[in-house]
Amino acid sequence: MTAALTYSAAFITFFSVVGPPKVLLAFGGLAQNHPVRELRMIALVSSGAAVVVGLIAGFTAPWLLELFHISTPALQLAGGVIFFIYAVGLVLGVHLGSDRADLDAPDLVSGVRELLMPYIVSPLAMTAVLIEAAARDTWSWRSTVVGAYVTVIALDLVCVLLLARVLRGTHHATIELFGRLLGLLLAAVGVDLVLDGLAALGVPGLERE
Repeated sequence: MTAALTYSAAFITFFSVVGPPKVLLAFGGLAQNHPVRELRMIALVSSGAAVVVGLIAGFTAPWLLELFHISTPALQLAGGVIFFIYAVGLVLGVHLGSDRADLDAPDLVSGVRELLMPYIVSPLAMTAVLIEAAARDTWSWRSTVVGAYVTVIALDLVCVLLLARVLRGTHHATIELFGRLLGLLLAAVGVDLVLDGLAALGVPGLERE
């Protein structure tokens, strides 16, 4: 029962930071410039890459943090700041980390590149994986964390594969509208993560209830 509860908690954490509600929007933008078949191939490749990154980060979390002398509060601050900057870019309609010239001749490589920041190496997701995996120094716990993360990525993949044609048919203005709205919400998540990091460092007045 305990294992099930911890898995559920990890799953909910990853679903909130890299689940379908956030990932589908990124794929929705790609769907405007890639045919359905290529969009599905991009989904397969990018999801596979995200799983590999998650496995490496999850199973090596304690050693990675120790190797680079990174504390949990520092990781929270860095992840929160990076994601806040990315989210502000969404609000302003600026696609940070994207090579917009690729949109003239979209291909598999350019599509995967577009997903590096929001999906394959999501700052919030990687921060969550490293913090959760390093919380307990046991292989069983790290396996639980990685398993929950992989489950969410698999769910993302299934949703994209099933909704590829719907995403392709969605008007660009609608994608842009939801992108800016989501950017506002994600900016708040980034700020919240920064506040958690500052509270963990002992900054007065930021203690959570």
